[in-house]
This record gives sequence, C-alpha cells and structure tokens, in this order.
Amino acid sequence: MDAIDKLFSQFETKRILVVGDVMIDAYVRGKVNRVSPEAPVPIVSLDKEEDRLGGAANVALNLVALGAKPVICSVVGNDRHAKDLQRLLTESGISGDGLIYSQDRQTTVKTRVIGNNQQLLRIDSEQTDPISSEEEKVLVERIAELLKNEVDAVIFEDYNKGVLTPTVIEAVIAESKKQNIPTTVDPKKDNFFAYKGVTLFKPNLKELKEGLNKLVKFDPVDKTNFENAVSELEEKLKNKISFVTLSEHGVFIRDGQQQHYAEAHPRTIADVSGAGDTVIAVATLCLAAGISVEQIAEMANIAGGLVCETSGVVPVDKDQLRSEVKRLLK
Repeated sequence: MDAIDKLFSQFETKRILVVGDVMIDAYVRGKVNRVSPEAPVPIVSLDKEEDRLGGAANVALNLVALGAKPVICSVVGNDRHAKDLQRLLTESGISGDGLIYSQDRQTTVKTRVIGNNQQLLRIDSEQTDPISSEEEKVLVERIAELLKNEVDAVIFEDYNKGVLTPTVIEAVIAESKKQNIPTTVDPKKDNFFAYKGVTLFKPNLKELKEGLNKLVKFDPVDKTNFENAVSELEEKLKNKISFVTLSEHGVFIRDGQQQHYAEAHPRTIADVSGAGDTVIAVATLCLAAGISVEQIAEMANIAGGLVCETSGVVPVDKDQLRSEVKRLLK
C-alpha cells in the first residue's frame, strides 16, 4: 500500500463534528410549455420533487463520501422539515446526535423551481436571527459531551443562519483546545473574527476582502499585498494555519513556518456550487491525518476542482479523488 492509499485508509478512521447551519435543498423540476393567463409567468408542469442535504450537512456528505464518520451539530426547528432532515441524514449515514430541536425556530429549506433545466425561482424558508441564550447553552453542552467520545476534528460551517453565535464559537473552540482537538472554519462575514485561536481558517478571496474591509484591490497575482492581508488576518485571529481558496488561481496555505501556493489544475467547469464544502472536508481530514500543510493544500485543491466538473452540489467521489491525486502528485 502506497502513501496515498494509506492516507485514504486513515480517512476511514476519523470521526468529525460538523457544527453550523444545516438546511434542506429542495428541487421542484418540470417542463415549461406556456405562460400563465393569470400573470406573465411560466407554468411549470411538475415532473419531480427532490430533497437534498445542504449547508453544513453537505460538508458531512463529503466526509461520508471519503469514508469518515461525521456528526452534525446544529439547532433546527421542531417541524416537519426537521423530520425530513433527520431522514436524509439517516439515509446518508450521518449521525444527527448533535441536533437540537427548538420550538422557537424553523428548519431552513431552500426550494429551487427548475423549468426546462433552468432555475426560474428560489424560495427560502428560514430564520436567520441568532439562536437564544438557552439554545446556545444546550448546543454547547451537547457538543462538549460529543467531544469526549474520540473526536478527531471539529469543522465550523457558517452560513449566517444564526447557529454559530460568538458564544457558541468561543465555547466550542475552548473545549476543543482542552482536549487537543483541531478546529477548522469555513467562515462568513458576520462572525469573521469570532474564531480566535482556531487551528485552520479557510476563507475564499472574497470573504478575506470582506472580512478585512479591504477597499484597496489585492489579488494572488500581487503576492506582496495578498500575503500582507493574510498577515493582518493572522494578527487578529491568532490562528495556526491560514488556507485561502483563490478560484482560478488555486489555493494558498501558511502555518507560520512555511507557505505554499497550489495552482489550479485545468478543469471543465460545470458548477462551482459546493466546492468550498468539499475543500474544508478534505482539508480537515488531511489535518487530522497529520500530513504537511503543503500536502493539505494540494489534496484539497484537487478535490475542489473535481466537484466543479459536475453540475449541482455533489460530494467528492473518493475513488476519483484518489486516482487524480496519484496522477497529479506523483
């Protein structure tokens, strides 16, 4: 067994907590042949309805696809959509042991209406205000219990839907540090600097600019300005590893001792949706496996590129990823 096969075998031993905003991605598909006489809108003749796991749950799907054992930790409504969510988790082999059901919240559902393979409309049923102090307390206590049971890493997956409050973030990072468990973050703007002391912080270039409120232009081509921006981030966050995805320019990683740019590999891009979920899942498993930051960047970069070749939000294919890693990282 070569080193890459051994690494993929290690993935199968990892138990990862995914903390953040879970949701259902619902799809209503059909054909459009005429316009409504009631209003100037297309009439969709329904062919199929489908529910998929979305948000933080898509990160968990990527972990499962790589053989790992994810546990979802979130606050959802005590409603019919939560039952659908739990069913989807069970069918996908994902533990919902970290789910808190709240009478005061609703489960997030994003419904996309597709006609003739074109998205016509999206309907968001969601609640984005922060969870209550009582819900924070219950969620943190549940996560603290789960952390006692052989957890290899914690992923924060933030979609600004209210679950990841500063209180939750700080408490979970502190508890993880006590038990020497690495933490990784896929951030959004609202709580950008709440993740102080996290192990690995993974913004994309747009999120980095927004988080730092950079009015001046900087990009990976101008490495001096870009790396200065990363240094500013690290000064505020005190994180161990900075991992920035750079779209067509690949990725950048730095851990205080070394830094590395991994160039994007040529791909036929069909859809970039969900690529960030794949990148954080692969990077976290690689971090838990103890490989170098350069190898983390290269692996996650390849995985993110692969899922962009498929239309829709899909998890990475384990065998395809292993084959591509062997081909590109000889």
